[in-house]
Amino acid sequence: MSQLVPTRMFLTKGVGRHKYQLKSFEDALRAAGVAQQNLVQVSSILPPHCRTISRNEGIKKLKPGSICFCVLARCDTNEHGRLIATSVGVAIPKDRKNWGYLSEVHAHGMNKREAEDLSEDLAAGMLGTTLGIDLDPDLAWSEKEQAYKQSGLFVKTTNITQTARGQQGLWTTTVALAVFLFD
Repeated sequence: MSQLVPTRMFLTKGVGRHKYQLKSFEDALRAAGVAQQNLVQVSSILPPHCRTISRNEGIKKLKPGSICFCVLARCDTNEHGRLIATSVGVAIPKDRKNWGYLSEVHAHGMNKREAEDLSEDLAAGMLGTTLGIDLDPDLAWSEKEQAYKQSGLFVKTTNITQTARGQQGLWTTTVALAVFLFD
């Protein structure tokens, strides 16, 4: 049996607003450029040698109606003024023969910076433990980030984050995605 291993990945995000929750979600996917896909959510592994490409390059590779594997963070609210955030964090090892990690944050009441930091912290923490780096979880992300970089085992961490505030009479949905592509 052959295995599907993604060779490329891109990050994208969007926000949608509508009277109905499902339509709000569709509008957020449309803003992210992936509404025409049949999305299949997968867990948190970034395959070895998987290249990160730009959003524009990635979206050009998509075919309407195709099955699209992704790591998806989604948050919805219909409360006026409620802050929502979604973020996908990425941790890439220096040795590209190893796998990296992706993490999702789906949060109410979290601002953009908090969501960015948490998603990178989660992804880096998962990668760190597989590489033998186990840091105190109570350290601030900036301290952990410094330690990971000094280890020489990480090449980088990054994220894609979308925040929004709920509006009166509408559902608001935010999405952040890491979308996988195959050669």
